[in-house]
Amino acid sequence: MATRRRFVQVAAGAGVVSAAGGLPSAAAVRPSTARSLTTDVLVCGAGCAGVAAALAAARGGANVLLVEKAPFAGGIITSVGLPYFDGIANIRDNRIVVRGVALELLSKSGVCKPDAKTVEKHNPTIPNTFEFKLLLDSLLQKEKTHRTLFNSFVCDVERKGDRVEAVRVANKDGLVTIRPKVVVDCTGDADVAAWAGAPFEQSKEVQPLTLHFRIGRVKKNPDLTRNCREALKKAQEAGELPHYYGPGVMFLFADDEVYVHGVRVPANPTDAADLSRAEMQGRRDAHAMFVAWKKGVPGFEQSYFIEAYPWIGVRESRRLVGEYVLTEDDLMKGRRFADAIATGCWYLDLHPNKTTVGGANDFKPEKVQPDPYDIPYRSLLPKKVANLLVAGRCHSATRGAHASTRVTVTAMATGEAAGVAAGLAAAMGKSPSEIPGARVREALAERNAGPFTDG
Repeated sequence: MATRRRFVQVAAGAGVVSAAGGLPSAAAVRPSTARSLTTDVLVCGAGCAGVAAALAAARGGANVLLVEKAPFAGGIITSVGLPYFDGIANIRDNRIVVRGVALELLSKSGVCKPDAKTVEKHNPTIPNTFEFKLLLDSLLQKEKTHRTLFNSFVCDVERKGDRVEAVRVANKDGLVTIRPKVVVDCTGDADVAAWAGAPFEQSKEVQPLTLHFRIGRVKKNPDLTRNCREALKKAQEAGELPHYYGPGVMFLFADDEVYVHGVRVPANPTDAADLSRAEMQGRRDAHAMFVAWKKGVPGFEQSYFIEAYPWIGVRESRRLVGEYVLTEDDLMKGRRFADAIATGCWYLDLHPNKTTVGGANDFKPEKVQPDPYDIPYRSLLPKKVANLLVAGRCHSATRGAHASTRVTVTAMATGEAAGVAAGLAAAMGKSPSEIPGARVREALAERNAGPFTDG
């Protein structure tokens, strides 16, 4: 395999070709030695958690390398197209309970003031997901101790003793070996933690995947949502649509354009073949919905399919089993933690792998709506791996608790905490588990971030 690799990697600018078979000559091939990089903090994944982690660590003075498999940052907001800042405010009074990077991003998107205490809607939306990419680009580029590698897929982990010695990514440079002091796993699927041997859980059946899409030149009318539901019911009865939910049909970005989330694909997102099948099924289902509406729903006569976002959205996969496993009982009872580093407030949002008409769940969300609750630092700390933190939807929580903590802004909050902790650990030459959660909380408070359950 190594020999084949030498022959396909032609040196930049080399035009030498061997006489036999058109292969490059020995003078034209690049060395087979893979590129190697070092950094204080390596953040794997540039979604909601990863961006917050990278910014937090860099702003603390650490040298940070952020790697992301997409060609842009933003994760579920930009790759999947979900424009909601779920989890930023308490549903009962719209009081903001997550500040720090999350509030900074929302205010710089023009939704609220930087010092806002409340929002008009408990889950506000940003006005443009492309402009959100530009915002993240500018913020990341502003940090002088930060580097970003897009189009870089984490593919292997080298562990030595109880430490991650190296993480390998595949990109246009080939296989790149990165040797960090501290790693923050924000992959969503806990890829680094799992490959490093940290304990994790994954339910036999996970929540379904959803592809978001947009349709243009739609005319509003009072019966639009009801008629859309009726059309999907008929499409399913005709065998044209296996599953759906809602559907959510919203005029979020323009008066004649609907944004839709209603695709529901059961799949295992940590299985490459099944994830590929789900991506294809999602596209097929999104277009089937469009066809059903254009054919039979008033208002869609002149409509056209604008786009489906590039990735299908994953709600659930691996969950870390860390130093503390946050439970749904902790959430519903509002349990307080001395090492709290973030606040959550979303309901226990479990999507079933079946059709649910008119809503996302087959239960009443208000029945599982906690008051704002603490998320402890220990739920970011894996067992068995000393120099690793895990943030975002793959942090340590039961399936029920994860159904709340998985959302966009809560992921930003845990990511920011992990980034602060990683920077502290790298600077002090310690492992993250040696940094007291109270110290991380103090550092977050200095940035107007951290838990706000009592604020």
